[in-house]
Amino acid sequence: MGCVQSFRDMCDRTKNTNVRFSLPAVCVVWQTAMIILFGVFIRYNEESDTHWIEHRKAKNISSDIENDFYFRYPSFQDVHVMIFRYSFGAVGFNFLIAAFGLQWALLMQGWFHSLDYTDGKIKIGVENLINADFCVAGCLIAYGAVLGKVSPVQLMVLTLFGITLFAVEEFIILDLIHARDAGGSMVIHTFGGYYGLAISWMLYRPNLDQSSRLQGSVYHSDVFAMIGTLFLWMFWPSFNSAITDHGDGQHRAAINTYLASGLDRPHHCGRLQPLPETWEIDMVHIQNSTLAGGVAVGTAAEFMLMPYGSLIVGFLLWHRLHPFMEKYLKIQDTCGIHNLHAMPGVIGGIVGAITAAAASESVYGTEGLINTFDFEAGICVAICSVWGDGIIVGCILRLPIWGDAADDNCFDDEPYWELPEDEESIPPILQYNNHMRNKDVVESNFTMEQN
Repeated sequence: MGCVQSFRDMCDRTKNTNVRFSLPAVCVVWQTAMIILFGVFIRYNEESDTHWIEHRKAKNISSDIENDFYFRYPSFQDVHVMIFRYSFGAVGFNFLIAAFGLQWALLMQGWFHSLDYTDGKIKIGVENLINADFCVAGCLIAYGAVLGKVSPVQLMVLTLFGITLFAVEEFIILDLIHARDAGGSMVIHTFGGYYGLAISWMLYRPNLDQSSRLQGSVYHSDVFAMIGTLFLWMFWPSFNSAITDHGDGQHRAAINTYLASGLDRPHHCGRLQPLPETWEIDMVHIQNSTLAGGVAVGTAAEFMLMPYGSLIVGFLLWHRLHPFMEKYLKIQDTCGIHNLHAMPGVIGGIVGAITAAAASESVYGTEGLINTFDFEAGICVAICSVWGDGIIVGCILRLPIWGDAADDNCFDDEPYWELPEDEESIPPILQYNNHMRNKDVVESNFTMEQN
């Protein structure tokens, strides 16, 4: 711990948020490299190539409707909407990460999974696009831990390393260990969560309270966030079932996700968030708990979890450790990704292991027991390796060359964005999500004394 703090102190100096030259340079170099690599490696697969007719005849496929596009594209649409999802920084930088990351993900995952060794080309189809979205999702999850504290150049570096590490981890868990992870509880959520938390630990800011007034709740922001949560909630069954096998597995994954993330949500309203003066429902609490069930059921989504099992998974998993982590572990988790992604991802791996251990021929049939399940090893890889990787990337991002904001300018769009005049002056905001008290404060600002 002492050497880590010494490294932090060595890297800390006066902050300069000027990314006028560095950000365009990184974007141009990145995009140029992607164009070259795509030109060298990326080609259409047999189902998206003009030789589909010959392929169909050779495989005795009776109709074009058997093309994978018609099975996968509806799910791809839903997943893609989830990837591109509340201030300028959150939405704009989210789009930046997704736009650049998807290209690198197609290459990295292609080299591991879709490389045709006969000609050295990566053959892509609609399923590759879905997997690329999944890969980028891991980096977007990690971004949630450092939201408001890093520059766009740092996010590009985070994404470059994150997608590379994701592809390696995914190959180990799915191809070498042969674990099944349809909804990505281990591969996506556990990786993204602990990758972001490890980076956040390295980027710890002891004086972050100087900008805490900008981190509080704003009524209209929480309303928009809740709308985004509703979209994610509607599309989560597609997320968990998008790449499962056609037929009963995909059908079962959608049902289990719907039950785990949807029908048991009312009980979370009863788990109240303690506030200084009273007990009230926290909107952020509701947003995270609404989605955590879909994360936790992801690994076992295609298994015979049974409807009541899905409800149990969704009912038991919500735990709020954010205050403890910041106070004792020095991990500042802006968006609470540990509550929504990291811990539910671990729980999802455990649920998958239990479900696989209980599998029997009478339930799954002979064909259903062919695949090996080794979820314990998958969880260990997802957690242990990513902490080391995240710390190394965090050390790189800690270097004082990336244009990140000072402690008193965190959670503020102004250093990187051109803002409308009415948004440039941000009034103090109460720390807790008590919108009624905020309303009173706002109304008092418009009170005029009569002479």
